[in-house]
Amino acid sequence: MKPHKRKPLEQRKIAIRRIRQLFEQAEVAFKEDPNLSNRYVYLARKIAMKYKVKIPRELKRRFCKHCHVFLVPGVNCRVRLQGSKVVYYCFNCKHYMRFPYIREIKEKRRSKSKG
Repeated sequence: MKPHKRKPLEQRKIAIRRIRQLFEQAEVAFKEDPNLSNRYVYLARKIAMKYKVKIPRELKRRFCKHCHVFLVPGVNCRVRLQGSKVVYYCFNCKHYMRFPYIREIKEKRRSKSKG
């Protein structure tokens, strides 16, 4: 069995650019048709898997990890802070997603000690 080869760097860069475009389109399309924005998330995930690239961190928080629905805080998800985590609650599948924000806290402490 052959090992899977990574795609060329130029293809991966194009894939990341396309993923970002799809998330921008999903944001615009959400008001008109939420199903279309969910389709854009689906396509972005497929591209990421095909070209073996990670979806950027800021975009990972824009869709549900369980049902893959495009999330808009206050409309179809709830965002809360618990300890050192940001907690997203999806209204579609009723699952929680927890993201640490330790890096932001450390940066805030550094800026206070310097200033």
